[in-house]
Amino acid sequence: MKVLLVGGGGREDALGWKIAQSPELSKLYLAPGGPRLNHIGERLSISDGDIEALADFAAEKALDLVVVGPEAPLAAGLGDALRERGVPCFGPDRAAAKLESSKGFMKEVCAAAGAPTASYGRFSDAEPAKAFLREQTAPYVIKADGLAAGKGVVIAETLQDADSAVDEMLGGKFGDASAEVVIEEFMEGEEASFFAITDGENIVPMIAAQDHKRAYDGDEGPNTGGMGAYSPAPVFTGTVYERTMKQLIEPVVAEMKKRGTPYVGVLYAGLMIKDEQPRLVEFNARFGDPECQLLMRRMRSDLLPLLYRAATGQLKGAAIDWSDDAAALVVMAADGYPGAYKKGSEIKNVDKAEDLPGVIVFHAGTKEEDGKLLANGGRVLNVTATGADIREAVTRAYAGVEAIDWPGGFYRKDIGWRALGGAS
Repeated sequence: MKVLLVGGGGREDALGWKIAQSPELSKLYLAPGGPRLNHIGERLSISDGDIEALADFAAEKALDLVVVGPEAPLAAGLGDALRERGVPCFGPDRAAAKLESSKGFMKEVCAAAGAPTASYGRFSDAEPAKAFLREQTAPYVIKADGLAAGKGVVIAETLQDADSAVDEMLGGKFGDASAEVVIEEFMEGEEASFFAITDGENIVPMIAAQDHKRAYDGDEGPNTGGMGAYSPAPVFTGTVYERTMKQLIEPVVAEMKKRGTPYVGVLYAGLMIKDEQPRLVEFNARFGDPECQLLMRRMRSDLLPLLYRAATGQLKGAAIDWSDDAAALVVMAADGYPGAYKKGSEIKNVDKAEDLPGVIVFHAGTKEEDGKLLANGGRVLNVTATGADIREAVTRAYAGVEAIDWPGGFYRKDIGWRALGGAS
């Protein structure tokens, strides 16, 4: 199979690493790729946002499959452009990707499907939004309706802060993404991420993981794209799994098909779990980052034919074989992230980290220049490890971190604390 992988972050590095292991792969193209991936595939001079150029290339080369990593190309219609040209795409079309690109739409689908989620209101004007806030109790959750790179959520402790968030968002803080806001009930519990692959009708469940969103130890500091993760997630019990599939995943996939916009790809459910009852925080139309890296480490099955079967409506009867081992991931980020940070500092000894038991380092924001590996992003390295249990996986991941020589970076030192019985 000739395959194009779209995206160049840590998630795509892990997907490419796994796809490259498939005996069914004959050629891997990358847009834009990265330092690890460029050694196993051919890098294209097409950006992951150039929808028409990507679709034209896929058609000209008669590619068997395009795997789309990030959400932005999906929301922009890459899936539509590929399908119009007869190229199979692992990822939803624009209409189905609205499950992520519009929080209001996601809420409408959940209501129609009877899927448990927070009560909410959706507003394009500040006055009714603020009136709705006064019917709620603190803390107040205000979200930009559209894609805002993970930054469009404010949890306000006071009405004054909530009003300010409404004014900022509707005033254009996130451009078109905050032309509307969704105000939600605050949900208590423990968060987890669950993934399932679907061809629009058939569903193959994956596994759950938990990540750490805050920048600093003790879950302090600003929200980030994720500073670390681990799998399995102890809070995601067998009961939670059954309820997630029966109450959320299956009814939502059925509702999307009923609407004439079947969802094809991976459906990522961000969950809030309390007393073994999952409620939906959000859907994402792609693999989580950094959770995807853990899924790829724990998956025994060949990923490529699974993605192809999903993209071509042939998922019935498919299953995934998972390792019983646990996996953990520590993000090494550039000093200053998620605020302003510098690029270009040199990173050494990644190979020494990968010589350690169970350790693989995925590249999230690096580049190669004159034979040197340089930092080129906010989240720069994903140090992953597997082990017999979460404690061993975490210990091995931190051994990998310690082996890497990069003075320009920082990392959290408490990844996995919930699972290990520690205190935040």
